[in-house]
Amino acid sequence: MDKNQNIFSFFFVSLLLFQNANVYTWALSESKVYIVYMGARQHGDVNRITSTHNDMLTSVLGSRKAAVGSMIYSYRHGFSGFAAMMTESQAQTIANLPGVVKVMPNSVYKLQTTRTWDYLGLPYNSANTLLNDSKMGDDIIVAVLDSGVTPENEAYSDKGVGPIPSKWKGYCESGQMFDPKKNCNRKLIGARYFIDGYLAYKGQPGITTGIRDYISPRDADGHGTHTSSTAAGSPVSNVSYKGLSLGTFRGGAPRARLAIYKVGWEDGLFTDADILKGFDTAIHDGVDVISASFGANVPLYSELYPQAGAVSFGSFHAVAQGISVVAAGGNSGPAAQTVSNGEPWIITVAANTPDRAFPTPITLGNGQTLMGQSLFTGKDTGVVNLVAAQGPCESLSTNSRWITGNMVLCFTGMRGSDLEVAGFVGRARAVVRMMRGLGIIVAQKPFTSLDAYDDSFPSVQVDYETGTKILYYIVSIRDPKARLSPSKTQIGKPISSVIAKYSARGPYTINSVILKPDIAAPGTNILAAYVPENPAIPISTFQIISGTSMATPHVAGIVALLKATNPNWSPAAIKSAIVTTAWTCDPSSGQPIFNEGETMSKLADAFDYGGGIINPNKARYPGLIYDMSTADYLQCLCAMGYDSSVVSGLAGQTTACNNGISILNVNFPSITIPNLNGSVTLTRTVTNVGPVNSVYKVMVESPKGITVAVTPSTLNFSPNVKKMSFSVQISTSYGSNTGYYFGSLTWNDGVNNVKIPISVKTMY
Repeated sequence: MDKNQNIFSFFFVSLLLFQNANVYTWALSESKVYIVYMGARQHGDVNRITSTHNDMLTSVLGSRKAAVGSMIYSYRHGFSGFAAMMTESQAQTIANLPGVVKVMPNSVYKLQTTRTWDYLGLPYNSANTLLNDSKMGDDIIVAVLDSGVTPENEAYSDKGVGPIPSKWKGYCESGQMFDPKKNCNRKLIGARYFIDGYLAYKGQPGITTGIRDYISPRDADGHGTHTSSTAAGSPVSNVSYKGLSLGTFRGGAPRARLAIYKVGWEDGLFTDADILKGFDTAIHDGVDVISASFGANVPLYSELYPQAGAVSFGSFHAVAQGISVVAAGGNSGPAAQTVSNGEPWIITVAANTPDRAFPTPITLGNGQTLMGQSLFTGKDTGVVNLVAAQGPCESLSTNSRWITGNMVLCFTGMRGSDLEVAGFVGRARAVVRMMRGLGIIVAQKPFTSLDAYDDSFPSVQVDYETGTKILYYIVSIRDPKARLSPSKTQIGKPISSVIAKYSARGPYTINSVILKPDIAAPGTNILAAYVPENPAIPISTFQIISGTSMATPHVAGIVALLKATNPNWSPAAIKSAIVTTAWTCDPSSGQPIFNEGETMSKLADAFDYGGGIINPNKARYPGLIYDMSTADYLQCLCAMGYDSSVVSGLAGQTTACNNGISILNVNFPSITIPNLNGSVTLTRTVTNVGPVNSVYKVMVESPKGITVAVTPSTLNFSPNVKKMSFSVQISTSYGSNTGYYFGSLTWNDGVNNVKIPISVKTMY
């Protein structure tokens, strides 16, 4: 796991390296990294581009030596710009130079983690599925911008993988505990690392001393290994997490190639400078898909354009080159207006639970057995004493001597994000273990991520209702007892999917007309490759982790399969196919999809999951697509109020903004109106990618109290008519309303249901 999505890139201004020690000390304390974004490249001579960057920096810093010393990165492949160390006044000076679109300070991003492929309808070695049709993603190159890779894991085996695609221009980079000759192969074809931006952020430009990470593409955190193997890992049989979730592991596109760009470092921190260098290099190297499982915190804010950072600019130029970019929506849920990485050209991912659970039996002394959830893989506790904490789990401390020799029931009292609650749960477990307690039962609000319950210490989570039953048992008997048994793996019915509590929700604060997130995918309790517990023994290790970070590579893997089967589809076409074919009910049970949050009584809506849960096989044949080009995205920015000079800088050529364009008419595969007053009419255009002679009829599910009229109501496609536009009139007699109502618009030809979500809020 991030208003107006402006498209400037930034640069980092390097510390001035003055010969005078006093001046150097002053410069070091006053300078910081800035990104100078100069838009699209004006020519293909990369050395000349870098020289231009040095000349510009020299004109401000006063000498070529100072410019070279302060330069961190030159961005010269996918776009033009640089990162360097400089003072605020120098940054202001450079911002006024010709050719500079935007100058902004470096920002910091944070991480946002297999039954899942069967759950999504892509069983291994199956006929008539997207996996089979795409040859498992063969020759597609998936780039993963993350914390690196653990190359010895069997998930990166190149057994059965063909030659490296001829379009590949990248390479593997040597470094600490990473030898390209040993660690790269026909599967792991690229591995680079970019750390200079992070070092500057730490206040030690160019100095890696004291960095608790491998100065190489090798992963010390595990996050990058987990995400990359989920996207395109090779099959590995008999994989489990300590016996749980046993089966064959594989990534979504098991024959696709992986290119790793390590831009995340110790403490899970990513900087704009390194991220932009990752995007720039990936574009140059010839990748097909970019997966980015990190994002900014909300609220989103910067000088002119909230969240105008590395992901915004790098992703725009990638999409302009035909590269699909998939990014995590963030882990700030379940509150509304928390989604990040919401640029209109990005596929923004929410997280849902798959149809798999890890029930953990709790047997009370009266013989009653209740079920909790855990990844408890230790030994059965036997019958032990059971006590209830007098306060919330957060109040447990090493002064709580009554814990010793007992199993503890406690209730979480904290309100906050899932990650915050998980942190408090982890501390409570640590206290009980330290005080020689025999186990812990944590009662908490709906929360299915089990990251805080993943070792051999007896621990289990239950909901408040189950926790209350256990509490009543404790207070009703003189000598309460309990027994905690190891967790089991359960799949299929009656387990239904929910949108995970932690998954960030819309509406999108930067521009609520842009529906975000776009799609949901499995992100809770996902099993994938991980770093070994002992770095000196590089055995294949697998771990269960949760987050929109884990949902993102699921979508990236599916995008790789769609790229393989539809090589001429644009990133917008692939996104449309994914959104319009998504499941809006549980893939396994057919039950409604609920929204996991403060209450489980709310059905999920478009702000929870966009189009729904990704449906790979339907996305292979969507029937119709809502396509967009780079020019459409530029006009979208114009409609959002951006100056023609800014849009021109991004495009690399003069681009006039049409003042009459409405963002409501941008060809999104969704309709969101945050301020309907009376009536509004908008247009959409669909392209037929199904049978040449097709007739589609419209079906509308109007939001409550809203009238939706579509003209024409029938679309007739033929060899000469491949695209058709239609108008949608949306009206209401409501007055002001504080909330959104949801509906949908579907085109049906008897086989395909091409469905887009509608969300409307009225105002006077």
